[in-house]
Amino acid sequence: MLSRDDRQQPDLFTDPSKPHDPISFSVGPLAERFRPQTFSAFLGQEHLLSENQALRQAIESDQVPSLILWGPPGSGKTTLAHLIARHSEAAFVPFSAVASGVPELRSLIKESIQRRRMTGQRTILFVDEIHRFNKAQQDAFLPYVERGDITLIGATTQNPSFEIIAPLLSRALVVELHSLDDHAMGTIIDRVMTDHERGLGKFNVTLSSEARIGLIHYGNGDARSMLTALEYAVRQAAAKNNTPQVLDQEKLKHILQKKSIRYDKDGEEHYNIISAYIKSMRDYDPDGALYWLARMLEGGEDPKFIARRMVIFASEDIGNAQPMAIMVATAIFQAVVQVGLPEAQINLAHGTTYMASCPKSNASYAGLKEALVDAKQLGNLPVPLHLRNAVTSLMKDVGYGKGYRYVHDDPEAQGGQSHFPPALEGRRYYRPARDKGERGGKREA
Repeated sequence: MLSRDDRQQPDLFTDPSKPHDPISFSVGPLAERFRPQTFSAFLGQEHLLSENQALRQAIESDQVPSLILWGPPGSGKTTLAHLIARHSEAAFVPFSAVASGVPELRSLIKESIQRRRMTGQRTILFVDEIHRFNKAQQDAFLPYVERGDITLIGATTQNPSFEIIAPLLSRALVVELHSLDDHAMGTIIDRVMTDHERGLGKFNVTLSSEARIGLIHYGNGDARSMLTALEYAVRQAAAKNNTPQVLDQEKLKHILQKKSIRYDKDGEEHYNIISAYIKSMRDYDPDGALYWLARMLEGGEDPKFIARRMVIFASEDIGNAQPMAIMVATAIFQAVVQVGLPEAQINLAHGTTYMASCPKSNASYAGLKEALVDAKQLGNLPVPLHLRNAVTSLMKDVGYGKGYRYVHDDPEAQGGQSHFPPALEGRRYYRPARDKGERGGKREA
């Protein structure tokens, strides 16, 4: 049996000058140089990697199953894969779903099978951006994961429930990483600024407390984004002269300009934020609704999408408690189409605060859902004869329209005749919220 060092294959994570340490960084961008190499240096994911956590124990005992690492950008997915590599006897093979395709993948898997047969060494295949593979391409992993030819570690920023096929999910453990909190982000800054080997300690630059806070906010939970910005800002400040420099908030703003907030119009964040927006309006909270509206607008969401959801909300959640809501929502949609951004933001804010402040009732929508259940379960129940139009003499002869009471001539008819098939007689779907001023409903005879 070959030793671990003999078996370890060179890969993109290997520093050739340090063959015993497959993930040592001394060059490249700060975010790469300063990538944590120990559990104690890995901040923000204590729910996974503190000493008593099952995942850490599995990593330390080299018993890691196939994993799907799910988390926002800069949360440490690739770093976690590196830590797994450090603690494993397996060959560690990186692969990018962005840069390569299925043919390259099959070649790597073939090599992994041969390695296992010849040396007994397992292979950990790390697939970054695994969600970039479509569903058919993801099928390529299944037989090899099933047989244990590879241990798959996939990294994704997208919700695996949406982007990863169910058969692959059933063969892997989903590990969720969180955005880094302000404390973790601040600690990273402090370590970087005092590290003279891999960090920025060699530069004659210090951060003001306000600039430190500004960088934390700029990163918004994304350590890689923050470190990239920090390195750029420090280098810009240090380039002016060799005298000590203080990087304050004003200088930082001038160097970094504007930071775009994270918002994926096609991913889970899109659905999370529109959900928060709708729920805020439903719960009579115009302030919360305005915040989530601002997040969508700042993130580049299509304003027509927001306006369409407002039109739906007007009927789904307000209904007859305030019949004007659907008219306002429709008018807001038309205004958004005709005016466009940026002025249409004003129209959306108008509609948002109106919808959030309206009395709420879902009686119409709830009634429809109940009626749909009966329609689906009971099938094509015949229309009662008295409700049918007798448009021909034959129809009249067989009883179409017989017994129908015309409500304009007979006001008592509204409560005195059935409008259901016999199997549904007495059903009540619509229950207006009269305490909210909602009108309607069946009147009793």
